[in-house]
Amino acid sequence: MTDHPNGSSELGAPEQHLADGLTIARPVPGAAFRGGLGRYLAERDPGYGPRPERLRLIVASYLGAGGVLIALAGLALS
Repeated sequence: MTDHPNGSSELGAPEQHLADGLTIARPVPGAAFRGGLGRYLAERDPGYGPRPERLRLIVASYLGAGGVLIALAGLALS
């Protein structure tokens, strides 16, 4: 997780030195903490389960209702 910005070549020598120093001095949690956090988050993850039946029909209904409301608003404004 040490992504370097694409614009690092645009930095002058003092700025590049400062950026390198900040990258080196960046605090990183220990491996035990990261592993424990990962296990904790995996344990508490509720999961999302399968998609509802007829999802496409539900989405199409919402889009249709939104279109009708926009059309009504357009008629009211004219």
